[in-house]
Amino acid sequence: MDTATALAAYEAVRHRLPQAIPAQNAPTHVATLEDIADQYDAFLLDAFGVLNIGETAIPGVIERIETLKAQGKRVIVVSNAAGFPHAMLMEKYQRLGYDFAPEDVITSRATLLSTIGSHSKLHWGLMATRSTGLRDLEELHVTYVEEDPAPYADVDGFLMIGSAAWTEKRQALLVQALRDRARPVWVGNPDIVAPRETGFSIEPGHFAHRLADETGIQPSFFGKPFGNIYDLAFQLLGPDIPRDRIVMVGDSLHTDILGAQTAGIASALIAEYGFFAGHDIQGAIEQCGIIPTHIVTRP
Repeated sequence: MDTATALAAYEAVRHRLPQAIPAQNAPTHVATLEDIADQYDAFLLDAFGVLNIGETAIPGVIERIETLKAQGKRVIVVSNAAGFPHAMLMEKYQRLGYDFAPEDVITSRATLLSTIGSHSKLHWGLMATRSTGLRDLEELHVTYVEEDPAPYADVDGFLMIGSAAWTEKRQALLVQALRDRARPVWVGNPDIVAPRETGFSIEPGHFAHRLADETGIQPSFFGKPFGNIYDLAFQLLGPDIPRDRIVMVGDSLHTDILGAQTAGIASALIAEYGFFAGHDIQGAIEQCGIIPTHIVTRP
């Protein structure tokens, strides 16, 4: 999937996303986050396209974050990385050279788990990659849904958190199971795609929107652009940082920028890395009508 196709895929599901808020002003264009540092006290950073592309850190971002911290800025990660246990994600960031405290990384996985509450006793069918394990999910009653049709019929609902091992056969089994008996579908990663070194990977949101189209079931989404993940970020930041002093930095209009609008905070769209690398970013903004506060050449 290329950028134009991915953009069209997001546009096709706009009716399931929060509504865009018309911008009062055109976005300002700056070179790096350093150029807007005096306007904000807290920087919420997306991961893919801001910190890294796949397994590679974006050059200069480690140093940029340390500079922001030295200026007294609060820097936290807000990511739709539902497929990885928190400890594994922290190990990845450390391996890439980033120095974040565990509590300063907020994921859509954590957002889903913070919401599951009274639903935790349900028997959930789990869309996930076995190799990542079940850390963080130990309190839940889960069964992997794979090639065997039986679990699809038995479970009380479905958790879609990782799609690396998902197949068209499994998708067909899930759709048929939901046609046979409607049940809740909770999506721990609303992303349709994510930028990697060699292109885009297909994420759980892609499959969730497909099953919604085919079954009429409305999934519950956890993570950007939905407000639930920002609620966790605001709890972490506390009441002393006003909303107009917080900026979300990301590479995607339909997740990061739309999510910032939903949360009532400013946004900065990365132009040269991630989703829009090598693409007409201004044309995409005009097409979608999702307008960031800033367009930043590189983090």
